[in-house]
Amino acid sequence: MTDISKLDLNLLVTLDTLLAERNVTHAARRLNLSQPAISTRLTRLRDLLDDPLLLPAQRGMIPTERALELQEPLHQALEGVRRVIAENSPFDPSTITATIAIAASDYVQYAVLMPLLEILRRDAPGIKVAWRTIDTSILDAQMARGDIGLALSTPETAPETLRMRKIYREEYVAIARTDHPAISGTLDLDRFCALDHVIVSPEGGGFQGPADDALAALGRKRNVALSAPGFLVVPEIVARSDMIALVPSRVAQGRADHIQIFAPPLPVTGFDMALIWHDRTTTHPMHRWIRDQITTLIGNDATGLSAQPAKPKKADPRQLRGSA
Repeated sequence: MTDISKLDLNLLVTLDTLLAERNVTHAARRLNLSQPAISTRLTRLRDLLDDPLLLPAQRGMIPTERALELQEPLHQALEGVRRVIAENSPFDPSTITATIAIAASDYVQYAVLMPLLEILRRDAPGIKVAWRTIDTSILDAQMARGDIGLALSTPETAPETLRMRKIYREEYVAIARTDHPAISGTLDLDRFCALDHVIVSPEGGGFQGPADDALAALGRKRNVALSAPGFLVVPEIVARSDMIALVPSRVAQGRADHIQIFAPPLPVTGFDMALIWHDRTTTHPMHRWIRDQITTLIGNDATGLSAQPAKPKKADPRQLRGSA
């Protein structure tokens, strides 16, 4: 029988991290310890629990059956400890020193993370932020390892294992340059179809979006002349050419000096945006504070929605990640 009096909290936190990372180097980086220190703790854990716990593999380490049995109850127990401490400890953002990686598309970096950065520099100057390009196919693994602390994406693309809070509804607008020779003040469907378009295709080379399906239903079509990899460059392309585009409304904000902004001359479905995070950071004071800052910043368009595990649905990837 294991003598639990010899299992201090540091050893349990190390085991929890090793089981999540399954790699000594990654665990050492996450705990801000040296690899030898992690190896020493693992040796102690093996002796105390009388089990190898993690076995060397070609890439990283493989947990034993005993380790797998321990993983979830150990993680939940440690989360309980963190929750109690967090609830009873005052959090002062002005004094904290930390780093957080936030994953998002270029559009969200512009629309949400730039205003957030102003708040952090003012109220929490000790927090360093790393913006990362989001890849929802590996997001759950990145968050489990601690590589990403927070993400913003559409709810439909959020991994099922992660937590989610909807924060706003986005709609598309049409844009054209201010001195466009064919557009002044209004944009009707005939003109919309006659002009060349820019669309966004993150994977590259896509020349169709949801707007093309809507046009086809009306027996109409448009000419997409350019496919761009992200939204931020689109207003600049439009401002320097006779092409037009459909973009999320927040991309167009603050650019009225060099582009015209119109309601689309046909119905184009918008999309929801959500905060996404791992359960391991739910009660962490800094992470919770940053999530609250973003929700307040946006104006909490999703009032009353609680944080629940994401429920993905089958969705058109063109609508979720690309241009209309």
